[in-house]
Amino acid sequence: MQHTPSFEPSLRLPDPRVRVLDERFLALRLLSGTVERLFTGCAWAEGPQWFGDGRFLLFSDIPNDRILRWDECSGQTHAFRQPSNHANGLARDRLGRLVACEHGARRITRTEHDGRVTVLASHYRGKRLNSPNDVVCRRDGSLWFTDPPFGILGWWEGEPATPELPHGVYRMGPDGEDLTMLLDDLQGSNGLAFSPGEMVLYVVESRHQPHRCIWQYDVVGEGAATRLANKRVFVDAAGPGAYDGIAVDEAGNVWCGFGSNGSAGADLDDLDGVRVYDREGRPLAHIALPERCANLCFGGRHRNRLFMAASHSLYALHVNTRGAA
Repeated sequence: MQHTPSFEPSLRLPDPRVRVLDERFLALRLLSGTVERLFTGCAWAEGPQWFGDGRFLLFSDIPNDRILRWDECSGQTHAFRQPSNHANGLARDRLGRLVACEHGARRITRTEHDGRVTVLASHYRGKRLNSPNDVVCRRDGSLWFTDPPFGILGWWEGEPATPELPHGVYRMGPDGEDLTMLLDDLQGSNGLAFSPGEMVLYVVESRHQPHRCIWQYDVVGEGAATRLANKRVFVDAAGPGAYDGIAVDEAGNVWCGFGSNGSAGADLDDLDGVRVYDREGRPLAHIALPERCANLCFGGRHRNRLFMAASHSLYALHVNTRGAA
């Protein structure tokens, strides 16, 4: 029987789960904002994506091979797509269509407005992608995604297979054209997000040794000639911590899914949840959850509600900032 950590919303305000590490975060915290659990019952929740025009959130439950839909009006959650080819990261393109990373089929797909599914990428230079993990859409319509082998390591998030390509970071045009591997030197490329001006890309390297870290790159050029330059460490998890999915607010602060890297003796109460950093990589806050947070996004009517996909559950917190447009 699956164990799901107990959870009760805080009756005390401000919510003690929202731990301020720097006084500058006080301006981003809502005094009456509390962490809510919206749904539980997943095997491994991932990839939240807000659909404001429908007032719902889609998120993945990878081992259970389904994409779930949480409805803001009713508060109900039901299956949006099952099977989902073990979908992981989700995004919307410039026309509002769902873009999904599929571990099981080892591809990136787009769901058209009439429900048809279009394959945007499945191979690079004749070799199969590993298991696309996370995807974001840039203002020019290009799609950027990471491709570690997590979905082909066993039967939990896909099917076992031998990797044919490095743990790459890719860019492609809106319809899958001009697929280009921009990075091939990361171990466990994972979450990714753009700065508000989209001139900086953040990429999580979740198998970096000796520590897991987030890298920062300058985005140079346009179109198919776009490249990444000036690689530097944005923040290092250090010790037993590890990053996963990330999101950026309109001020450039980086909100990171966080948890233990599996080290023995780690204090999970100080690790599981969300870490918030300013644009210089200085810690601002920790949002403590009873489960490790895999990925997150901003949504709601004003883009000021943080949705957090964490292990078995979906959580939310209203904050005093908005996600980068």
